[in-house]
Amino acid sequence: MEKEKKKDELVQLNIKETTMCDATAQMLRKAEKDGVETAFHRAATMKACPIGADSACCKHCSMGPCRLNAKDPYGKVGVCGATIDTIQARNFARMVASGAAAHTDHGMSMLDLFREVVNGHIKEYRIKDTIKLEEVCREIGIEVEGRTPEEMAMDLYHELERTYTQVEGEIPFAKRVPEKTLETWRKHGVVPRGAMREIMELMHRTHMGVDQHYENITKQCSRTALSDGWGGSMVATEISDILFGTPVPVRAEVNMGCLKEDEVNVIIHGHEPNLFESMLDSVNDPSLIQAAKDAGAKGINLVGMCCSGAEMLSRHGIPHAGNFMSTEAILITGAVDAMGVDVQCIKQGLAKVAECYGTNLFTTNPRCHIEGVEHIQFEEHAPRECTDAIVERAIVRFKNRKLPIEIPQIRNLGVHGFSHEYINYMLGGSFRSSYTPLNDNIINGRIRGVAGVVGCTNPRVKQDWVHVELVKELIKRDVLVVQTGCSQIALAKAGLYTPEAAHLAGAGLREVCETVGMPPVLGLGSCVDNSRILIACAEMVRVGGLGESIADLPVAGAAPEWMSEKAISIGHYFVASGVYTVFGVTFPIVEGTKFHKLLFEGLADMGFGTWGFTPDPYEMARMMVAHIDAKRKALGIDKSRERVLMDMASRRDLEAA
Repeated sequence: MEKEKKKDELVQLNIKETTMCDATAQMLRKAEKDGVETAFHRAATMKACPIGADSACCKHCSMGPCRLNAKDPYGKVGVCGATIDTIQARNFARMVASGAAAHTDHGMSMLDLFREVVNGHIKEYRIKDTIKLEEVCREIGIEVEGRTPEEMAMDLYHELERTYTQVEGEIPFAKRVPEKTLETWRKHGVVPRGAMREIMELMHRTHMGVDQHYENITKQCSRTALSDGWGGSMVATEISDILFGTPVPVRAEVNMGCLKEDEVNVIIHGHEPNLFESMLDSVNDPSLIQAAKDAGAKGINLVGMCCSGAEMLSRHGIPHAGNFMSTEAILITGAVDAMGVDVQCIKQGLAKVAECYGTNLFTTNPRCHIEGVEHIQFEEHAPRECTDAIVERAIVRFKNRKLPIEIPQIRNLGVHGFSHEYINYMLGGSFRSSYTPLNDNIINGRIRGVAGVVGCTNPRVKQDWVHVELVKELIKRDVLVVQTGCSQIALAKAGLYTPEAAHLAGAGLREVCETVGMPPVLGLGSCVDNSRILIACAEMVRVGGLGESIADLPVAGAAPEWMSEKAISIGHYFVASGVYTVFGVTFPIVEGTKFHKLLFEGLADMGFGTWGFTPDPYEMARMMVAHIDAKRKALGIDKSRERVLMDMASRRDLEAA
């Protein structure tokens, strides 16, 4: 009776305007039939605060909260006298600080694991990619000749530790930054020292009564964001590659059809690859497989979600069930026997949905507990204790399934795992691995430019739609697209991760894709793996022909459906690195203010990139292509030239020369 009453009260969504993911749509219809609420329903019944959305409020002390009028931003000030520009800059900076802290803490966790592995204190993980280890050591000045992997790794640990703890100097990966870009950072005093110091100082500056000039706050905001992109996130990516293997292209499936009704389904959702790597061992343990068969299952089916799922998709070809806004929907299938979560992008609403469908939901990380959810602590020194326990509980749940199962029979096959290293190899081959063919084909116009389309999904817009429409528009205009995170899964579900999708690209990009045998959209991994895009940009500058700094490149970035503070940090470290970056959905600044003008115009005048905003994917594509074309014109490559594609014969000729 209680359930029927709730079913009557549950808002009925316009499903076609809510998501373009057919599997999620099917599960939302089932949720409404079952009387189960999701984030989509809550968003439909909860209006976003217009003052907060414009960042025209301040609650940093108890004299407020102070609410300013976005329509008359200079009509009044806060109780302490803070102007709209100070208030907005503080709010924006705190989003950057929080987002950078999330990535930095994740990176430090990976570095802690690395230290324990190198010291021999953890035996369950090992260094898998010694070539990557050597390459990273060389790039930051660590001697590699005649040394063991353990010796190099220990030096690398101590060097990368400075990324977090250093109070003066420049973070280690500043050595990867193009010289002219680094000169701009030094000129404006934004080269990161250590992430802990930058985040701490930014939080201090945004305290009531400290920094009260939006330009000065933005300076530290940039420094903090850069400590994320070229620091915490980059460390997380590089250490993950060294420990677990650098991704190479793999064919893998995404979407909810990856669940199997006759198997024990285990989902891992979050951002820490060490949990997922251990779970991979657990589900392949012969004794646990036999236990599953004894319970009546054909086997154990491991599936990923969100960013750790994207890493395992790229690294091992593990199927991926869906992005952030589908994490509740997949539980509605009734087929998920256990979901283990760690940190970041974990909805508290999962607890209620899991309870409704009898799914075992477990938190595993000390940073993230959920009220009413059982916690099984994951310890790197004994990881299988946690992951085996989750599998065992999943087997029990499979044996005692009571509710009907409904799995959307939709699976989308694609090619994933395009790390920076593989792109380098793919373009130049084993003996001349290089970005030269990419640069050459940008210079001759076959490829117009490169766009990074990344970020979250947000229930304030139709799920996946802005991502998909934007990318279709970009590749149609010969813009090569690289992706990370939830955006990657949106495009994979839309079928754009196959080489055959090249028929949707413009003539120039299509020819490159067909020659190389690649999709027009390349998936790089999780949201911390945006650092791969930074490395690629630096390599494009190093190879030559496209300017002397990242700000010279014909590249652009976008987060069409962003929702988290991590996205703001990511966006700002791309802007501070020199990349024009466009966000969708909404933007937390009042248009027409001095702070808005600084971010959307002034930073570019200082030699950085600049921000852009529009919720419309077609306008977003137009803005990004216009920027790319302006950069081509500035480089003098906007006129037609002889278009030469670097095929294998051309590479051999170069080698002979």
